[in-house]
Amino acid sequence: GMDLLKNFLYEACDCTPAWTPASIIEEQVRRICDQVGPTDKAILGLSGGVDSSVAAVLVHKAIGDRLTCVFVDQGMMRWQEAEHVVEMFTEHLGIPLVVVDAKQRVLDPLGGVTEPARKRKIIGKVFIDVFRDEAKSIPNARYLAQGTLYPDVIESGANPDGPAATIKSPPPVPDTWPAIFLASA
Repeated sequence: GMDLLKNFLYEACDCTPAWTPASIIEEQVRRICDQVGPTDKAILGLSGGVDSSVAAVLVHKAIGDRLTCVFVDQGMMRWQEAEHVVEMFTEHLGIPLVVVDAKQRVLDPLGGVTEPARKRKIIGKVFIDVFRDEAKSIPNARYLAQGTLYPDVIESGANPDGPAATIKSPPPVPDTWPAIFLASA
């Protein structure tokens, strides 16, 4: 199987294996440095999941302590998961992290709401409000960094009348910051 794929890619299609995991990281770091510049700062909404964690590590590698991650403890994570996220980022990775206890801000408006799409929009709005509040305390925080899965990019940017509109409705996005948008395959 692998020989067949290699023959197809390298012989039939004349492709070369010019990338490595290290080169992908270097390319992303260089792109982020070019986008943010030497003085501006970025804020990243950290969920503790793979997407936002990888984005945080890449952006931190690019701009260092000019990145501030905001971890919103919404009260809906697994037991001690919030503590593990905080420990990982502060003690092991050394990435600046602001922890916001937003349990009541998230849970109160969800009372009585049963429709999943409506819940997503409510939670998304609270998260954006929290990020805006935190960004005000970070001078030169001009960029919002976000890591996501590529299918979410497609769904969020899809035609509102197209088939993806029924899959997932995106939360509100702040329009005041340019975005450093990192999508994984």
